[in-house]
Amino acid sequence: MLIFEKNNCFSNNFITFAFQKLENCKFMSNCNTFVGSKIKGLRESKNLSLEEIAERSGLTVEQITSIENDQNLPSLGPLIKIARALGVRLGTFMDDNDALGPVVCRAAEREATRSISFSNGATDARKHMEYHPLAQQKAGRHMEPFVIDINPEDTPSFQLSAHEGEEFIYVMQGEVEIVYGKETYHLNEGDSIFYDSIVNHHVHGAPGKSAKILAVVYIPF
Repeated sequence: MLIFEKNNCFSNNFITFAFQKLENCKFMSNCNTFVGSKIKGLRESKNLSLEEIAERSGLTVEQITSIENDQNLPSLGPLIKIARALGVRLGTFMDDNDALGPVVCRAAEREATRSISFSNGATDARKHMEYHPLAQQKAGRHMEPFVIDINPEDTPSFQLSAHEGEEFIYVMQGEVEIVYGKETYHLNEGDSIFYDSIVNHHVHGAPGKSAKILAVVYIPF
């Protein structure tokens, strides 16, 4: 798939990114391509070069190019850095038609809406998580709620990441492991965790098992 730390209840990467509504999006790869094109469009609309975004974000030109061209499935950390470099909210990458009042997301609508995959940070091609955004239409939001499907991995391999913000995770199904700093927390169905995401962290399923979580990410802008 963002910054506070709490007890042993909380999770990791989520994140967050952008798109207008693609109707009848049937393939995950098609959904992911919107992220790169949205970032590129925002950058070009602000007349910013790849080199300028690289300098502002601390990423390399090659990293940004690969994200814009949909050659790289980024983790949440790089996307937050790009959002800050562009001067936009992380949620801008995910915004749909903005609504000023309450936004209701029906279960059937969530299933029909495109999701986006992120890598585990170790192997860019691996789709580690599938994010289902729940508040794309809410204007000016400071929180990003997601239902996240965590795909099974026999031997989870990952890189820790850190970024500004706070995260809350509630395990809806399965078992989840959260590496937070030097600690590892094991959460089962019904457990939750809340933490400062400025500390290096990563969330993944138990070895060989899938999981589903509710994640709420706060990113200060």
